[in-house]
Amino acid sequence: MKYVDEFRDGKLAKIIAANIAHEVDPAHIYRLMEFCGGHTHAISRYGISDLLPANVRMIHGPGCPICVLPIGRVDQAIRLACDHGVILCTYADTMRVPASGKLTLMRARANGADVRMIYSTQDALKIARDNPGREVVFLAIGFETTTPPTAVAIKQARVENLQNFSILCNHVLTPAAMHAILAVEDGVQLDGFVGPAHVSTIIGSKPYEVFADDYAKPVVIAGFEPLDVMQAILMLVRQINTGRAAVENEFTRAVTREGNIKAQLLVAEVFELREVFEWRGLGSVPFSALKLTPDFAAFDAELKFGSDYIAVPDHKACECAAILRGEKHPQACKIFGTVCTPENPIGSCMVSSEGACAAHYSYGRFRGVIV
Repeated sequence: MKYVDEFRDGKLAKIIAANIAHEVDPAHIYRLMEFCGGHTHAISRYGISDLLPANVRMIHGPGCPICVLPIGRVDQAIRLACDHGVILCTYADTMRVPASGKLTLMRARANGADVRMIYSTQDALKIARDNPGREVVFLAIGFETTTPPTAVAIKQARVENLQNFSILCNHVLTPAAMHAILAVEDGVQLDGFVGPAHVSTIIGSKPYEVFADDYAKPVVIAGFEPLDVMQAILMLVRQINTGRAAVENEFTRAVTREGNIKAQLLVAEVFELREVFEWRGLGSVPFSALKLTPDFAAFDAELKFGSDYIAVPDHKACECAAILRGEKHPQACKIFGTVCTPENPIGSCMVSSEGACAAHYSYGRFRGVIV
């Protein structure tokens, strides 16, 4: 298969849906978490939940890097722009994540801070080259997928001796978050995971084997197209029905067991594990994020500007934390779709299109739902 359309074939979708309906055990509730926000988006966009039997329940996970960024991290970036006068560079969605005092990076820019939207790490490097008299900080966020480009930028900055360039590192790790979800006492009950796609192209399928071996939770890595997701659900149903727990790879056209070794070595050269990092919804999770190694510490904005992280509680009415843990659906939040909309997000889950709240709202999946 070469073309996207082949993974969106309605007739094939109905066949897979019929197979799922035929193979599920009516006496069993199948609780499957799609960890990645890209899968949440696909499920909402293509109405995949509408094709599943009522006892197959998709539970949204925390796999949206914008969603898991806690308020304190956005505050930290705003302080760098406002108090230290840096040029702060970041991606579009990050600029709309709510911070303290009803601020966002976008509103900070409106108040005079020099905050610039970029499309790639190379854009941030160019801004540093073009402004040698200004400090330029790249607010780096994302899972394992976006970490290698940040590592490339850091190495390139050192080669070019761009002493005015640094990063505020918020790169986080997928397996650590999955561990955190499963470790919550009295947390959400899960039968298996639809494993991330883009992340797995980097880290491979091997890191998920611990969830099958130690937690007895099957994992099926899936692509982002509707037939990918539905086939992964069918593969999970079959594992659960037979009492198996293994890592299977539906996304064989892009993912291998070992992953992208070159990218992994690059990341290992530039980054090391943080002892602890706060996630929105999951709290402080040990060894779940990255920081620059001592060899590249000159490019660490936290060290360069003495910028300490200060934890900030979420908005009292916002249920993003519970939604990110899979404990609640977006429509269970009292402000969902009323006070909180994509145009006026109160919580991070309504910002990015991969956020569960934004996906449900954009494709009308909340309509007619009784909570």
